[in-house]
Amino acid sequence: MSEFWLTLVNSFTAAFGEAQALTAWEAVAVLLAVAYLILAMKGNIWCWAAAFISTAIYTVLFWKVSLLMESVLNVYYMAMAIYGYWMWTRGGREHDGVNIVSWRLSTHLKLIGMTTLIAIAVGHFMATQTQAAFPYLDAATTCFAVMTTYLVAKKVLENWIYWFVIDAVSIYLYVSKGLMLTAILFVLYIGMVVFGYVMWRNQMKEQQVSNDIALSSGTM
Repeated sequence: MSEFWLTLVNSFTAAFGEAQALTAWEAVAVLLAVAYLILAMKGNIWCWAAAFISTAIYTVLFWKVSLLMESVLNVYYMAMAIYGYWMWTRGGREHDGVNIVSWRLSTHLKLIGMTTLIAIAVGHFMATQTQAAFPYLDAATTCFAVMTTYLVAKKVLENWIYWFVIDAVSIYLYVSKGLMLTAILFVLYIGMVVFGYVMWRNQMKEQQVSNDIALSSGTM
């Protein structure tokens, strides 16, 4: 009997220690995710380093708790962090990085239509083949997040609008599942997204003024 209780105590101790370790790593990942958003708002290249490390941690954490698709999604985010860093430093015609751009409404409508079709297909699979809650909304937020991350790497101004909608829907999902702290965190994200849009729009206007001055100087 004593061996049973000793084994039980050791099991609880090990589980508690592992939970503490996971919580510590989760806290680091969250802080780096917030750092990524703040740095991205400022157009700072180090945002991609924060994104890479944060998503690498989440990849391992999600795998450990058997959230396999979330883990796979974060592998994609890691790859996009590398791509985003390359685009911001080596992309563009002159290979000196990309400037903030605004895409036409028609381009966004095509993106929205294509992503919506994919989300419906994924949502249907989740609704019929899994026990997922809110399968179509869950699929939509995931698919649009994948697409919007690409827009961030391309420095498309409207990425912030997409994130606003994605985060708002995510808040509804988290509140519905009782994840109130995560919902509060996403409320904070929405506020930061608004500031991000304003900052990028101002930076884009400054870029346009600089380009106009450069063109004028070149023709004189």
